[in-house]
Amino acid sequence: MSVRMQSSEESGETVHRAGFACFVGRPNAGKSTLTNALVGQKVAITSNRPQTTRHTVRGIVHRPDAQLILVDTPGLHKPRTLLGERLNDVVRTTWAEVDVIGFCLPANEKIGPGDRFIAKELAGIKKSPKVAIVTKTDLVDGKTLAEQLIAIDQLGKELGIEWAEIVPVSAVGDKQVELLADLLIPMLPEGPALYPEGDLTDEPEQVMVAELIREAALEGVRDELPHSIAVVVEEMLPREDRPADKPLLDIHANLFIERPSQKGIIIGPKGKRLKEVGIKSRKQIEALLGTPVFLDLHVKVAKDWQRDPKQLRRLGF
Repeated sequence: MSVRMQSSEESGETVHRAGFACFVGRPNAGKSTLTNALVGQKVAITSNRPQTTRHTVRGIVHRPDAQLILVDTPGLHKPRTLLGERLNDVVRTTWAEVDVIGFCLPANEKIGPGDRFIAKELAGIKKSPKVAIVTKTDLVDGKTLAEQLIAIDQLGKELGIEWAEIVPVSAVGDKQVELLADLLIPMLPEGPALYPEGDLTDEPEQVMVAELIREAALEGVRDELPHSIAVVVEEMLPREDRPADKPLLDIHANLFIERPSQKGIIIGPKGKRLKEVGIKSRKQIEALLGTPVFLDLHVKVAKDWQRDPKQLRRLGF
């Protein structure tokens, strides 16, 4: 078993590499946080609720000798709804198309059925190299970490997965994050950059804005709601008649829930919660777009949208 810890620069001649990596793992294994840490800016939404990432967000790590494009898929899980099945299909398609797969396993949780379910699926994908990434190492002591590393090595042997590397990281403590990029890059094909230098993600801005609103709406909401919120940005338009040095972007967005009874939870007493969602997401959106924003939010009911193919399509799934 080779566990990688930081070492000095190991490369000789310079070739440029560019390609795709995706992080997989059960929901809440630290995939989005790791994407953000590698890119150095908030790209994928992070939330302490499982199932928050719905879109394939690509974070882009620019290096003089390489471009590493991170594809963040939804967590693979045993599906219970049509939405769940579609998300799983998205995951498998993505895995087959990337140059390297990073399997995220939290250091602070023993390997469980969810991890095995994913590892079995991974074992069936032959061409992409697989790196085991032990996340959240800041939450455990050395002994627990060592036990987890051995367990992951064993899991690979059991299922016939040859780990290209096993890397412990802490995205929050910024430990070994750079090393992870150093190890992933040599697994990419040689070639020119695939995206312009300044790009951090290829998601349309409207999708990222919708995700930031959705993230703010998930904060502090009771557990029954995460799956039941979808956000659609209806329009983003610069406010007319504003002086050039004082632009304002008008954003109108709808938050869709499945049942009328959920409306009160989102809006809160006297509209207090919705107002907080607006303030929080507006700050994030302004930071993302670099311009002042007027945000207009409305809560609407789309009955049982997760089970209705027509509504799923309308809400972008």
